[in-house]
Amino acid sequence: MNDDQRTRVVTAANLAALLPAEHGWDVFAQLRSFKELKTKDDKPFLVVELADVHAVLEAKIWSDRADAMEAIKRLPPKSAIKVRGRVRDNANYGPQLIIEAVRAVTDEDQASGFDPAQLTDPALAPVEDLICGTLVVDIETVPALDRRELPPTVGEALSAYATRKDMEPGAVMGMSPFFGRVVSLAIGDGDDENDEVTVLAVPPDGVVVPDPPAWFRPVSERELLAAFWALASKAQTVVTFNGRGFDLPFLVTRSLIHGIPARVDLVSQRFSLKPHLDLWELLSQRDRGPSKLDVVCWALGIESPKEVMDGSMVAPAYARGEILKIAEYNAHDVRATAAIYRRVRDLVLRYRGDWNAVRT
Repeated sequence: MNDDQRTRVVTAANLAALLPAEHGWDVFAQLRSFKELKTKDDKPFLVVELADVHAVLEAKIWSDRADAMEAIKRLPPKSAIKVRGRVRDNANYGPQLIIEAVRAVTDEDQASGFDPAQLTDPALAPVEDLICGTLVVDIETVPALDRRELPPTVGEALSAYATRKDMEPGAVMGMSPFFGRVVSLAIGDGDDENDEVTVLAVPPDGVVVPDPPAWFRPVSERELLAAFWALASKAQTVVTFNGRGFDLPFLVTRSLIHGIPARVDLVSQRFSLKPHLDLWELLSQRDRGPSKLDVVCWALGIESPKEVMDGSMVAPAYARGEILKIAEYNAHDVRATAAIYRRVRDLVLRYRGDWNAVRT
């Protein structure tokens, strides 16, 4: 490799375009988070999470780039930044971006062609007022199809599964993202003591809610899914109750079906606290007893949403066109989850190193 190759820098269109090369890369990205770690030789290094609308990428800064390390530490979370580095193949982890320099995006960058839209999902615009650091969410689902119209082999598979689980086929459909759909997504700020909740809801065909309350926003399922990922990409932590077991896999698969990128990894690291905190995982006591939401609410003296409605009532209520009633129940679930989160945050999480060690 000659000196020209060593010094040549190519501007990448986006994070997904970064590939191993002899030359360096410049790329614009959003600073999602960073972790301060040490090598076996006790030398500091940073693991930096970058994002744009095309990809989320983990990069590294080694101790020989002290200026870049200090620059990252000074930048606010979610900053728009310009990164210079090299992509190398790693035998264990595949291609890795090694950052050599980093700075905040400037007015000069924007004048020369940088487009902020490449870092921000356009689906964020309708819900930009709901951006928060601690995003508490819960969904309600219903069957999306008429079972009688399923292909024979698919119908047989559904019936066999329902028989094996001793469930009604309709109940199975509402619990599966292949047969069901999301009709309500309740969103709250876990750090907001006022418990304000907004619900994105999908009314049944032909149903119009007269004079809807300000917290109720009718949308299509596709708009609901796109808004969720846009908000999740801005949050420091997404908080759920059993979200790893149901809500998030359902959202991921429905997004796959609609062709919407699941832009944040919220499911792969089961016992991590960020970017997804599943309160059920934290409080389940390793299955030593029931730990459903209403049980935890009862134990902590928090009002249970299950006194208003329960999941088995959602599909019949939807069939009757009662989308506002479902949205209210969904909002109660998020208020209860947020109340549990604040108790756990103040009495448990603030004393855990794995909660405080990651700055996002």
